Amino acid sequence: MPEHASEVTAAGIARLAGVGRAAVSNWRRRHDDFPKPVGGSDTSPTYELSAVERWLQEQGKLPSVPLHERLWQRADSHPEGVPAALRVAGSLLMLLQGDPAISVSYSADTDDEFAARLPAEMETVLTARFGPEHPVRIPDRLDDAVPLLRTAAKFAEDTGPAETYEFLFGRYLDANSRQFTLTPPGPAELMAALAGESPGSVLDPACGSGALLCASEAAESVHAQEIDPELAALTALRLAMATDPAVRVRVRSGDSLREDAFRELAVDAVLCHPPFNDRNWGHDELGYDARWEYGFPARTESELAWLQHSLAHVRDGGTVVMLMPPAAASRRSGRRVRADLLRRGALRAVVALPAGSAPPYGLPLHLWVLRKPDPEGRPPGDLLVFDAAGIPGHGPERTPWYAVSAAVLDTWAAFDRHGSVPDRPGLNRTLPVVELLDDEVDVTPARHLPPPTAEGGAAALESVRDRLARTLRRTAETAPVPPAAGEPARWPTTTVGELARAGALLMRPGGGGTARADGSAAAHAVLTEHDVVVGGAPTGLLPPGRPDGTVEEPVLVEEGDVVVPVLGGGAVARVVDGASAGAALGRNVYLLRPDTAALDPWFLAGFLRGTANNRQASSFASTSTRLDVRRLQVPRLPLADQRRYGERFRTLAAFEETLRQATALGDQLIQGLYDGLTDGTVRPG
Repeated sequence: MPEHASEVTAAGIARLAGVGRAAVSNWRRRHDDFPKPVGGSDTSPTYELSAVERWLQEQGKLPSVPLHERLWQRADSHPEGVPAALRVAGSLLMLLQGDPAISVSYSADTDDEFAARLPAEMETVLTARFGPEHPVRIPDRLDDAVPLLRTAAKFAEDTGPAETYEFLFGRYLDANSRQFTLTPPGPAELMAALAGESPGSVLDPACGSGALLCASEAAESVHAQEIDPELAALTALRLAMATDPAVRVRVRSGDSLREDAFRELAVDAVLCHPPFNDRNWGHDELGYDARWEYGFPARTESELAWLQHSLAHVRDGGTVVMLMPPAAASRRSGRRVRADLLRRGALRAVVALPAGSAPPYGLPLHLWVLRKPDPEGRPPGDLLVFDAAGIPGHGPERTPWYAVSAAVLDTWAAFDRHGSVPDRPGLNRTLPVVELLDDEVDVTPARHLPPPTAEGGAAALESVRDRLARTLRRTAETAPVPPAAGEPARWPTTTVGELARAGALLMRPGGGGTARADGSAAAHAVLTEHDVVVGGAPTGLLPPGRPDGTVEEPVLVEEGDVVVPVLGGGAVARVVDGASAGAALGRNVYLLRPDTAALDPWFLAGFLRGTANNRQASSFASTSTRLDVRRLQVPRLPLADQRRYGERFRTLAAFEETLRQATALGDQLIQGLYDGLTDGTVRPG
């Protein structure tokens, strides 16, 4: 194998060729000329990347390798691991960002010259940007990284250095998603906006991948600390390329609570998404630390330790915005600290976000907005509580993020300017601090907000009752007539897999694709697994396209397609209607597009819903059930008979949809009456 050659695993080969790993295994067995392993282990061998690409091209399985995929393969196969690859690639990209003409001079170097001259130049630019104590370690020579660096420089010529690094870093985070707790862009931007417009200096003491500092618009300096030294180095490079060159960037590695790298620093704003429920935060060692100005946090209150650490690092009047678990607002072990934060006017607002906004996605996390009190001023006497689940016209699971962000920012801006805002039932309230200073000191927004009055009051509930009555009448009218008795059928059958091979239907898995460049709403809509199960309209969104502008085409559904979810063990198959046509198909859902000259879609969907059919086509694991769509069986019947069955299945689907509507209206009427009776807007009779 040539020196400095990159290696690739079987999974990497599958990504290059756009096939599954089973196909790569078949190629290895069936083709004697398939490249031999050059490293790895018996269970996970690696292959020379250039030899694999040559073989794929000769076999017609790889007409061309996209440059972004080649770049990632170079990084993924680096002998010292992906973090080491991203450190050197990011350092080169910083050089190119400072002087794009450099890439031309580097391209003329031999590999040895390239590997020898770069480390010193990288160290110079790193020290100039981060200071002498930066966390980005560069080896004395870069022989192993030459192919990676040349590919990165070539990719950056068209895409740009910052975008190239963002692509590599994003791929690394995606590949190790369970290892990191990331703050999504929406909440990060909201937190940065709550901290104020263009603060001079910003700190994140638990910076992770740097999302919060990238979202901020610091005018002078950003400071970050991360306990993982590898992630600290990669985040430093990201911040350096994402911020204006005039903004000073300082990143350090280490535990902020035990080894504060910015002990004397006072900034304008602190943004922090701290580790949650960490009992090993330093309770035993830090009992007499000066940062516990509002009370020594209990061992179970690590979030309150991070909060006081953050307050210790802002100037008087500076802002702290923390992402907090909902339990921190009410745990008895933290009530003394919460009480002192309220008495002294440090805690200004608590915002409950919708569940799913940030990890852990099952919890409705809170944002705490704090201000360091002015020692000479009078502490404010009110607290703003806001519950995004109460945004009018939106349910908590489907609230568009832009609506959440706009509502929170508008309410906070008015409260910050005037000291109070009009109370809105179910949404926000200005609470006198004295009302909160009881035995619990509970600042959970939902516990202090009266429920919203039923929209329209009793008249609206009467309208819901009328719609429910009409729907129930329609349910009775469409209820299936008891069928005639018959013997069990003994039809000849085929399978979905056989129908696909015969060309009677097209079968495609969902889950891929990126958003179109036009940015239209229709281009981003995704029909998710949940949408198929509940019979709803598309609610998902496609991810954005790659930095190089390439778009991965999604599988788009058409009217008359049959969509089948493959997880969960339920017998579900749905015929796509006009309202859902054009949406992309989500993960864990298969599309079946029948040739209507040979196969009726309603007939197909109806027989796929049979309980026995699903049972024989499912595989069972200890925690889940997965459906093998290819094994689902369909009777072999003439098209005329198919259409008779199809019409019957269509009426069953209409009856099912009517039942769903009746259930939803019934729930709405019942809850509206309970709410109206309990808040006095509806009289008992």
